[in-house]
Amino acid sequence: MIKKRKTSLLVLSLLVGLLAACGTGGKATNDPKPAGALQKIKDRGKLIVGVFSDKPPFGFTDEKGKLVGFDNDLARRFTKDLLGDESKVEFVVVEPASRIPFLQSDKVDLIVANMTVTEERKQAVDFTNPNLKAATQVIVRDNSGIKSLADLKGKKVIVTKGTTADIFLTKNRPDVELIKFEKNTESLQALKDGRSPAYAQDSLILLSWVRKNPGFTVLPEKLEKEAPIAPAVKKGNSELREWVNQELEALGKEKFLLQLYDKYVRAELGPDVDPNEIIVEGGKWQ
Repeated sequence: MIKKRKTSLLVLSLLVGLLAACGTGGKATNDPKPAGALQKIKDRGKLIVGVFSDKPPFGFTDEKGKLVGFDNDLARRFTKDLLGDESKVEFVVVEPASRIPFLQSDKVDLIVANMTVTEERKQAVDFTNPNLKAATQVIVRDNSGIKSLADLKGKKVIVTKGTTADIFLTKNRPDVELIKFEKNTESLQALKDGRSPAYAQDSLILLSWVRKNPGFTVLPEKLEKEAPIAPAVKKGNSELREWVNQELEALGKEKFLLQLYDKYVRAELGPDVDPNEIIVEGGKWQ
């Protein structure tokens, strides 16, 4: 009887051990906790950021072939404060339509590419607090006869794929014919070439371009009300999102975004534009 009892106890002990292993996926319960998002970036030794290369003054390639601009310099500062060296940033050039897919497929950790916050986009990615604000407007040829948004009916309008303007006009203006291009530079060249009398885009881009290209005017009406522009992370990456929020708050105390505005944007928009109408210092939307 004693021998049988010992055998039963041994079998019971083995069964308990097997069940415990199944409950932990076969791993010991004292396994180290998986590295978080920030630790993975630190272990990798670089921050991978999606940026524009053809959207001055926010993201463009200078005469030396270096990616610079308001957004790109902000990404460098993020990298410096996270990894101790701004050169540890790896830039991945994105187009408006590829920003969200690149985040979703882990090709980048972060998007800092002039992306307007919309309810539709918030379903696909997580936005940080904003760093800029803008409205969607339309630029037209002075001799086009277009004086208001109502005059666009029956006209061809250029948009860049994946932009707020593209999304809005596709959904709300079936009475206009959209001509779509992948790149902002392609869209603006098509406008200059006369492919269409109008181009819809973020006001920040249009106001800058009009100053350098006589014969065009930005319609004062807005397609949509003013909205925040913010960096974005993969859906669910709350650790990196909160770090960026804290970073924006800290940078606000030293007016870092105003420094970037003075460096890249002020000359583009002109002295009459109040920077407080463009930048969101400290991530605080008002």
